[in-house]
Amino acid sequence: MTTDRSRILLAIPVFNEAKSIDRVLSEVRHFARDVLVIDDGSTDETPRRLAGHRVEVIRHAENRGYGRSMQDILRWGRFDGYDWVITMDCDEQHEPRSIPEFVREIERDEADVISGSRYLREIPGGDSPPPDRRRINETITREVNDRIELGITDSFCGFKAYRVAACSALSLSVDGYDFPMQFWVQAKAENLRIREIPVRLIYNDPKRSFGGPLDDPVRRLDTYRCTLHRELWRCRARLPRQATRGLACR
Repeated sequence: MTTDRSRILLAIPVFNEAKSIDRVLSEVRHFARDVLVIDDGSTDETPRRLAGHRVEVIRHAENRGYGRSMQDILRWGRFDGYDWVITMDCDEQHEPRSIPEFVREIERDEADVISGSRYLREIPGGDSPPPDRRRINETITREVNDRIELGITDSFCGFKAYRVAACSALSLSVDGYDFPMQFWVQAKAENLRIREIPVRLIYNDPKRSFGGPLDDPVRRLDTYRCTLHRELWRCRARLPRQATRGLACR
C-alpha cells in the first residue's frame, strides 16, 4: 500500500518558538506537503516569522493551552478532509526526519493512533529527562495501563499520528497539558487501535516552564491524575471493570 501524501496533514502547535521555528519549518518541508501551525497566542517574534513560510496558520488571540491547540488540529484535519494528522512539537525535541517512520506505520494500516515513545526502546544519542518529568510520566503511564489495559510506555509524547475518521468520535475538551489523559481514556472507550514506535529522547531545555502551577511537580501530578480520574468516571460504562476503583476525582 502506498499512501497518498496529500491526505496527510503535519500539524505543529507553537507558543513563543521564535528561536526554533524557522529551522523546524524548513526541515519539515522535506517530509510533508501540507503543514498547519497553531500559534497559541505567541507574544514573541513567532507570528512575524510564520509569515515567511508557506504554511496554514491558526492563531489564538491569547494563550489557550496545548490541549486547545490539539482540539483545533483534529477539527481542522476533519474539516479539510485529511485521512491522517501527524503532530509534532516545535522546540526541536522531535526530529522531522522521523516523520517517514510515522508514514510507514500509516501505510501498514493496522492502527488508529501511532504514538511516539521515548521509552519503548533506547535510541543512541538520547538525553536524560529531568527526574521529576520522568517520574511523573512513569507514574501516570503505569496508572493508565493498570486501569484501562492500554499497554503504552509513554503517556505524554506529542509526536503522534491520528487517523482522523477514528478520532472524530472523541469528545475532547481539556485545554491544558493534561489533554493526553482525556485522549487516552476516550481512545480506549472507542476501541481505537494504538501502536507505539520509538523516537529519540531529546531535552534541549530541561528547565522549560509549563507555565503557572504546573511547574510544581506535585501539583502537576495531581492535575494529570484528577483529569484522568474524571474521564475514567465519565466513560466508565465502556471501560474495563477496574478502571474506576478508588478514584480520587470524579
